[in-house]
Amino acid sequence: MAVGGCFCGNIRIEYTGQILASALCHCRDCRKLTGCPFSYDFIVKSAELHVSGSPKVVAKTADSGNAISNYFCPDCGTPLFGRKANFSEEPAETTVVRAGIFDDRGILNERKPELEIFTDSRLEWVCSIEKASQFSGMLAPQESDSS
Repeated sequence: MAVGGCFCGNIRIEYTGQILASALCHCRDCRKLTGCPFSYDFIVKSAELHVSGSPKVVAKTADSGNAISNYFCPDCGTPLFGRKANFSEEPAETTVVRAGIFDDRGILNERKPELEIFTDSRLEWVCSIEKASQFSGMLAPQESDSS
């Protein structure tokens, strides 16, 4: 189980399943969301993600063209996770969790990024991750099924 939360501790996250993938995203939105040159994320099954507390949601159209809901701590502002906006009561099948929120540094060391997306937007001074699959944009459904 992976456990983590926001900077102030008001939002806690538990993930009980296996991480589906680990990725760096170099899109402009992720730079804005994290205040960093890229985001480091775990793609997980939404049904196995448990959130305590009340994160704030900010929805927008992402660089991919998808309607995305991003969740933050309303008190300290820590970016927590994002998922495709779903206008029904059912959550999206997968969630993109900001990897840095997990308390155990071991999980971050174990899950070196397996892929990088929006590499066309990668800053010139940021090197690609050795052995990580590289994608100039968002993964297409057929690409993500094979990873």
